[in-house]
Amino acid sequence: MRKNEQFVITINRELGSGGRTVGELLAKKLGVGFYDKMLIRALEKKYNLTAEEIERLKGRKHGWWEDFKRVVGLGQGSLIGMQNYELMSAKMPDLLTTDEMFQAEEEILQSIGEQESCVIAGRCGFHVFRNHPNRLSVFIQAPMDYRIQQLVNKRNISSQEAEKIIKQVDQMRENYVRNYTRTSRYDTHNYDLVINMKGVTEEQAANLIMTYIG
Repeated sequence: MRKNEQFVITINRELGSGGRTVGELLAKKLGVGFYDKMLIRALEKKYNLTAEEIERLKGRKHGWWEDFKRVVGLGQGSLIGMQNYELMSAKMPDLLTTDEMFQAEEEILQSIGEQESCVIAGRCGFHVFRNHPNRLSVFIQAPMDYRIQQLVNKRNISSQEAEKIIKQVDQMRENYVRNYTRTSRYDTHNYDLVINMKGVTEEQAANLIMTYIG
């Protein structure tokens, strides 16, 4: 990946691995936007975006993306203001993804990647941007005991509850990826770099990616 040219970095991660934080730190170090599921869903939901609507906007004029960012208050490093994001994410359930929703999210992601350098967490980014000329795909994982402890600390729940949640989310995410990409999220052929977070801080992981980029 050439960081002096427009690029896309995709972060796939296991729940409790700290991958989302790594992605945020990396985006800050690179001075680019960071996008994840909740922000994409918030944008899609708030502005009722569909794949057809996105294509209409894109076809209207060359500067549609900059105009759109100004209208919705989308700034570098975030998709919407953090206060609005917190309010919207708190009210928004983890909805089941339909084929239409996946297509709309794919269009949103591709539109972002066409317009600016960015870091994208989840949303099958490794697949969506598989043909991007300047992309880096990263998978962040961690041992189960590490992940359980992370959830126990962050959510103030028991180890048993944490393990149950992790296994449910792992299965849901694997089903999601297999359904829309016909591959496994654990297939390392999908990534340029795989990081095990055991003994590694989130800051160190972000720095490791920076070193890899060069």
